[in-house]
Amino acid sequence: MQPPPRNQPKRRRLLALPAVCPCESIAPEPLLASLVSLAADVASRRASDAPVLRRAVRQAVRLAGLLLAFLEEMRDAATSTLPFSAVLGLTELHVAMQKMRFLLTDCGRRGARLWVLVNAGQIASELRLCLGSVAAAMDVLPSSVVDASEESGELGRLVSDQAWRSVVRPDAGDRLALRSVRSIMDQFKKGVAPDSEDVMRVLRRIGVETWSQCSEEVAFLDSELAARSDAGDDSSSEVVLINGLMAFLVYCRVVLFDHIDSRQADNSAARPATCPDWIRPEALQCPITLELMTDPVTVSTGQTYDRASISRWMKAGCRTCPVTGERLRSADLVPNAALYIVAQFSTGSTEERRKATCEARKLSKHSLFYRARFVEANAVPWLLCLLSIMDASVQDNAVASLLSLSKHPGGRAALVEAGGIGLVVDVVNVGAKAETQQNAVAILFYLSSNAEYAEEIGRFPEAIPTLVRLIREGAQRGRKNAMVSLYGLLQSPSNHAKAVAAGAVAALAGLLCSDRDGDLASDTVSVLQARLAQLVERKALNLVVVGSSPTVGASFIFCF
Repeated sequence: MQPPPRNQPKRRRLLALPAVCPCESIAPEPLLASLVSLAADVASRRASDAPVLRRAVRQAVRLAGLLLAFLEEMRDAATSTLPFSAVLGLTELHVAMQKMRFLLTDCGRRGARLWVLVNAGQIASELRLCLGSVAAAMDVLPSSVVDASEESGELGRLVSDQAWRSVVRPDAGDRLALRSVRSIMDQFKKGVAPDSEDVMRVLRRIGVETWSQCSEEVAFLDSELAARSDAGDDSSSEVVLINGLMAFLVYCRVVLFDHIDSRQADNSAARPATCPDWIRPEALQCPITLELMTDPVTVSTGQTYDRASISRWMKAGCRTCPVTGERLRSADLVPNAALYIVAQFSTGSTEERRKATCEARKLSKHSLFYRARFVEANAVPWLLCLLSIMDASVQDNAVASLLSLSKHPGGRAALVEAGGIGLVVDVVNVGAKAETQQNAVAILFYLSSNAEYAEEIGRFPEAIPTLVRLIREGAQRGRKNAMVSLYGLLQSPSNHAKAVAAGAVAALAGLLCSDRDGDLASDTVSVLQARLAQLVERKALNLVVVGSSPTVGASFIFCF
């Protein structure tokens, strides 16, 4: 296995405490100087930077300050060279302080605060081990070194005494917040909406006060999940826990925070989205009042109502579902996050739409469950409607959401039925951002996996020429997406002549000859061989393409 590139060092995992043990032959003086610098770094930490285990962090910082004072006094009081017998104790101190620095860094790390909270017991245990190592190291230091002066002797005994006597455990507030997290996750498993005060207690404890801070927590957990997946460890209890914590934070983002406070791409005025004929507004209407729902909730039968109307229904003594007539097994009202977000597409302000499309993008990207929920909530037509909005962020998020939903069979069907193919092709040509255009091409790829949809895409005169243009002129990702999309479209015989007329053969052959890195060569050969070669039988072409590609290790000749 080759080592990772030097410019891409492996990131230290949270609560992993690697430490470099000084070599046995190191002289005491440089070891002491390094230890002084290390203790000064730990002593400079602030307990306020760690929302969780604050008392334990404060004890560690205080002990580091005492150790720093002892080391400086020992260094200043030394009248001769330090004995080599001091190396063992100084080495143990050095390793212990390295680990303590990592622990304090993790406790104050932004984005990882919820993960630190649920691992508070493990962190406290690791910190106790570090303090114990400091105490043991102080005990093995030669008395001649510790008692080099009266003050160093007093400081040394104080460090040892404090290290042995320190009690490190999660604070009462940490334990209460952790119980709330477990209770909330149990409620999620049962389909019950948690009490907002319990949720806010947890967020206050870990210092998460805004939408962007909540997103940082989600991003960190997502990276931890990816790391475990890459390692093949995707079924452990930790993976289950991380998924549960992500669901908790997503709920907070959707329900508790009123606006997105993170950096916005632009503040351009947006045209209000109108309701086209192909949108079914009744999907957003409460079955009781027939008005658009502002706070959709789901009852035990799976039906969704506006919270105010179903609450009035139940307070009146009715214990059945208004739509199905089934008896309600419980009075719990679970927020319908997907339908709530879709409602913001239609009735929200520009900022609310920005937030809603961003949330739809995040939820649908990684979660099969939410993809299905968004399709059921009729999100696809509304997202297509938002493609005409001038706000670049809304358009970009809407296209990315449609890309995720196009991976769902129902999402592909909804997009085609709503007449969205033409809108997607338009975005490929005139999307506000390059990434938006590339995501729109990827949507065409997923649609082209269905032969009927591939034929439907080909009916748009600009569809295939647009893909050919991207193959010739696009960026790396755009070219690749365009090629695989064209590959899908060519499964429909009706698209063969259109591809030839648009110059697909020349564009692909030119790309094959010019691709020096080989990233696109194999895909190009696949398209030429598997699809365009079908024209040989139909005698639709009279063309010879000759060339060679060292990147795929072969020469090629296609005679049409």
